[in-house]
Amino acid sequence: MKKVIVLTGAGISAESGISTFRDNGGLWEQYDVEQVCTPEGWQKDPALVTEFYNLRRKQLLQVKPCKAHQLVAQLEKDYEVAVITQNVDNLHEQAGSTNVIHLHGELMKVTSSLQPNNPKYIRTLDTDHLEVKIDDLSADGSQLRPFIVWFGEPVPQIEMAAEMSALADIYIIIGTSLNVYPAAGLTQFVPDECPIYLIDPKPVKWNSNHRFTHIMKGASEGMEELIQLLKSNNL
Repeated sequence: MKKVIVLTGAGISAESGISTFRDNGGLWEQYDVEQVCTPEGWQKDPALVTEFYNLRRKQLLQVKPCKAHQLVAQLEKDYEVAVITQNVDNLHEQAGSTNVIHLHGELMKVTSSLQPNNPKYIRTLDTDHLEVKIDDLSADGSQLRPFIVWFGEPVPQIEMAAEMSALADIYIIIGTSLNVYPAAGLTQFVPDECPIYLIDPKPVKWNSNHRFTHIMKGASEGMEELIQLLKSNNL
């Protein structure tokens, strides 16, 4: 069974209604990224950061996987599939994908402020109790923080993602500008003979010698076209 690696970014979740950094009037417009997405922001005002992620969790409960999420999950019927996502939502899992690597953490999880990547302290919040408060403590006695990889922090899963990319028979990129590193560097591990399909409605400046097929459509429409393309090419 062929191995399909799917690398996804904000563009796929935008179709479900998840605000991105660039959305006009979106949740992000109300906050400075430096305040809510950096270790320095957390140290300066943990209450503000905690409230920001409380709001993001509430937003997540109001949306559903889009058609593209569902089509990615359905690939598992015919291929061995791994999803590498830059998104912190759980929409891939909701759609039925069973092998998902979250490069930037997971919104529905919290962890220790002192040892954020220690599995012993990472836990999933109950959907009925999504609100974290100041003085809610981890098992090690530190303030609970979001299980999110902030700007300036190492990306613990990047090595696993690189290893999976190196094993790909088919590589699919959906809804990412390929400008955010280290995720954008994953394509350099893709074997030369592996076809790469990039789904994004806008032109993408991608500095790579690897040939790729650019499907200039949104995530859902692009995935529908890609599935037909794979069938017609007997891939």
